[in-house]
Amino acid sequence: MHAKAALLAMLLALCMPVAAPAQGFAGMGSEAGGFAVPAPAPEFDFPADHGPHPDYRIEWWYLTANMTGPDGTPYGLQWTLFRSALAPFATTGWDSPQVWLGHAAVTTPKAHYTSERLARGGTGQADVTPAPFEAWIDEWHMRGDTLDAVRLHAAGAQFSYDVSLTAQGPLVFHGQDGYSVKSQQGQASYYYSQPFYALEGTLTLPQGDVPVIGTAWLDREWSSQPLASDQTGWDWFSISFEAGAKLMGFRLRQADGSYYTSGTWIAAEGGTTTLPDGSFDATPLDITDVGGRAVPTRWQVRVPDRAVDITVEAINTQAWMDMAIPYWEGPVRVSGSHNGIGYLEMTGYD
Repeated sequence: MHAKAALLAMLLALCMPVAAPAQGFAGMGSEAGGFAVPAPAPEFDFPADHGPHPDYRIEWWYLTANMTGPDGTPYGLQWTLFRSALAPFATTGWDSPQVWLGHAAVTTPKAHYTSERLARGGTGQADVTPAPFEAWIDEWHMRGDTLDAVRLHAAGAQFSYDVSLTAQGPLVFHGQDGYSVKSQQGQASYYYSQPFYALEGTLTLPQGDVPVIGTAWLDREWSSQPLASDQTGWDWFSISFEAGAKLMGFRLRQADGSYYTSGTWIAAEGGTTTLPDGSFDATPLDITDVGGRAVPTRWQVRVPDRAVDITVEAINTQAWMDMAIPYWEGPVRVSGSHNGIGYLEMTGYD
């Protein structure tokens, strides 16, 4: 297959499932077929597990950051590398069934800048190596001797960023020791995070360079059927409280109007408590018109067992990622029983 035709075929493979609700959001509820499936009681192997798992169908390296400039202006940053497999193996050259997709974004209170890259595995255009760590697609990269200290660079037509990330705490494992269940039927992924990065560097925006400092959160997840076939999208929150604790929580929306929820309470020193289905609650408070779509951009989030009752509000309500698979992603501010900052991702609202 010629290179351009191969890229088109990969793009269609990624995009076509969006129109098939019976397969869950973006096809993630379709049967795993010959791909590997996550199992309980995982035994992670680092640094190898920071790298790709080609026998699983979908995987991502997903970083979000809350930052401020010298004048106190808040900014958000996203960098994501997705791997999607058409078959459960990896080879070199254009026969590789591995598909890579990169997303980068910067959000300000008044603007949202995005860019997207697409690549085939096996050609050197995109990949991840665990030690030394490097994840890249074209000239976008996240690299360092280890995952504890990396430098991140990406650029689009109207923005670029070059920032350094240094871990200030341990990796965090979600669900049961990294086995994260996503439905009553038992679909699951392997899921861990590094939510303790300190960040410093430079954003380049149309008005010029902006030095920034802040914090960042990296999510690592892989599976072959992470959703049930009736799950139409999700609302995912990562929140850092001023007192030091952190909260990850999501609700998966189901076709009958019900929700499946899960979360992790992360103590300031890194200890975790799993929040099982029903113990994390997220309720939309305000709906915003985002390019003709009705998107919730202000939420009430409650975790009764932790006396959490907070309002989560988008810094920029128009943070729409108009990509091959579209979604909303942007920085949020948090107030109420606990104050803080965070990131919100919402899928299935297109």
